[in-house]
Amino acid sequence: MQAAAAVRHPHLLAPSPCRARQHRRAPSTVRMALREDGPSVAIVGATGAVGQEFLRVITDRDFPYRSLRLLASERSAGKRLAFEDQEYTVQDLAAPGVFDGVDIALFSAGGSVSRKYGPAAVAGGAVVVDNSSAFRMDPDVPLVIPEVNPEAMANVRLGQGAIVANPNCSTIICLMAATPLHRHAKVLRMVVSTYQAASGAGAAAMEELKLQTQEVLEGKAPTCNIFKQQYAFNIFSHNAPVLENGYNEEEMKMVKETRKIWNDKDVKVTATCIRVPVMRAHAESVNLQFEKSLDEDTAREILRAAPGVTIIDDRAANRFPTPLEVSDKDDVAVGRIRQDLSLEDNRGLDIFVCGDQIRKGAALNAVQIAEMLLK
Repeated sequence: MQAAAAVRHPHLLAPSPCRARQHRRAPSTVRMALREDGPSVAIVGATGAVGQEFLRVITDRDFPYRSLRLLASERSAGKRLAFEDQEYTVQDLAAPGVFDGVDIALFSAGGSVSRKYGPAAVAGGAVVVDNSSAFRMDPDVPLVIPEVNPEAMANVRLGQGAIVANPNCSTIICLMAATPLHRHAKVLRMVVSTYQAASGAGAAAMEELKLQTQEVLEGKAPTCNIFKQQYAFNIFSHNAPVLENGYNEEEMKMVKETRKIWNDKDVKVTATCIRVPVMRAHAESVNLQFEKSLDEDTAREILRAAPGVTIIDDRAANRFPTPLEVSDKDDVAVGRIRQDLSLEDNRGLDIFVCGDQIRKGAALNAVQIAEMLLK
């Protein structure tokens, strides 16, 4: 049955401190986070790829909730979803009162949906954690990666209504690795090339990649509903709209979001974003130029101590991060750590980063933000 909304509890149980696990629990493990002293949670876009991942992360991290409301478009309303030994009916997001009594609303249904319904949730007192680009560059909205800039949420409180923005997936994955080095030696310039998975375009894109792969192997013309060209066995410039300056929107997100998250309008960032036929994990080549010297051995020690980061950097075995290795994992993996030989005095590094786009690039980061509200 649909869990009913309950009255607010003034004191909420704080979960264990924000942590990142490299390995998820076995699917057979039963986790029960339903408890009376937890917040009331709504998930907007519950039937989508990220919405489903929200539920998995809630289970994996024992995130406490006293009630759970699954919301989606009219098309998905009425679907039944099983979660933690209960069955929930997906409700129509546009129905009156869907945010009544909600403490935390996790949104992942696109920018237009967030702009339309996010303010309504806030007006009812909910804290909205939004996974779209709708509010990221609003100066009054914190843009947060919990391991990177938790201080940005200092003024956000449960029961007071607010929006917290999840950064773009590529920005999260990049800055998880770059920020510990930035704190040590200050990044002056960052050059990023991304190799982005189908999951970044949603569940339908993942299904189209599977279908195209089968069609191409069978000698058939590929179905191109999500993308305008063949995706299977191909790579192409990211499908985001190209702007007047020649950058696409995905690339400019990295530029603007990095400056906001680091609170540094002067840091120079340039990016080239590419779509590759990988299912759910992004890879990024990152070149960093520093104000201070930073040798690669020190960089490894810094990254080894960084929360949510795993090093895979075995030169002898030629083993470095891959999208497959980080898929369905919490940690961002870093490898190919080497000095940039084009810069003097150890003032540059090259690194290669991989992270699960659905998990740390979206759902995990959002739930970690929600965890911060309970502390």
